[in-house]
Amino acid sequence: MRPARHWETRFGARDFGGFQDCFFRDRLMDTARIAVVGAGVVGLSTAVCISKLVPRCSVTIISDKFTPDTTSDVAAGMLIPHTYPDTPIHTQKQWFRETFNHLFAIANSAEAGDAGVHLVSGIKGSGGWTLTRRIEDLWELHPSFDIVVNCSGLGSRQLAGDSKIFPVRGQVLQVQAPWVEHFIRDGSGLTYIYPGTSHVTLGGTRQKGDWNLSPDAENSREILSRCCALEPSLHRACNIREKVGLRPYRPGVRLQTELLARDGQRLPVVHHYGHGSGGISVHWGTALEAARLVSEYVHALRTPIPKSNL
Repeated sequence: MRPARHWETRFGARDFGGFQDCFFRDRLMDTARIAVVGAGVVGLSTAVCISKLVPRCSVTIISDKFTPDTTSDVAAGMLIPHTYPDTPIHTQKQWFRETFNHLFAIANSAEAGDAGVHLVSGIKGSGGWTLTRRIEDLWELHPSFDIVVNCSGLGSRQLAGDSKIFPVRGQVLQVQAPWVEHFIRDGSGLTYIYPGTSHVTLGGTRQKGDWNLSPDAENSREILSRCCALEPSLHRACNIREKVGLRPYRPGVRLQTELLARDGQRLPVVHHYGHGSGGISVHWGTALEAARLVSEYVHALRTPIPKSNL
């Protein structure tokens, strides 16, 4: 895997004067072409929010894996607050509140039964696209796209050169136990029983720095033993399936703009990754913020540059 070669500058979302002058001097965008790299819950939610908040844009989701093969498909999907040491508490509360309100509205709607992870259909209804492709370098998307949103999770170690993000391996069991109607979670949160619409998820593990995506038989035996200690009726569970996912952990969610530059070319990027095990809990709140950053990019690129009288 080759590292992306580029020099870069970072700037605030509103500092677009020089960027706008050098990048789109002779072209004002009508339809903004936006690529979202990553198709987990963060990437899909970001694409939905962009399609809702940014007028006259086309959104394409690009990923080498889509449901049911993403880390989000392995997650139990419980809305539990998580903490990010490098992110201000008031920001985390806002993300969680916006996500809670969004999911609560769905839970009380006619679509509640079909909610789950069915976000892709909402993006195609607004004119979006999906493309199955592995991205090795964000520059591959230039000049086909005007703006790139990086929701690649662990892929950002390569795509963004971010050494702060690392995997926390999680192994779970998905079982049939329809009599389990309430969740059970121990004090540490390491052992849990979460009933879902089609199966019950039993967990789990937190193995830092472990990239192994193959199920471990010993892990499975330990998980089942611990969960049966909490709920003995699970000894009767059937159709046991082992699942493994790698949580993209980072001390703080990276949610910021970056202007990449290479050989006189510019590539505007919005980074949105590093949610760890809290993706489900704050995905909508952080996706709204990412969409606002994209909207500011688009606004700047569409604003005519005043002509000098000199």
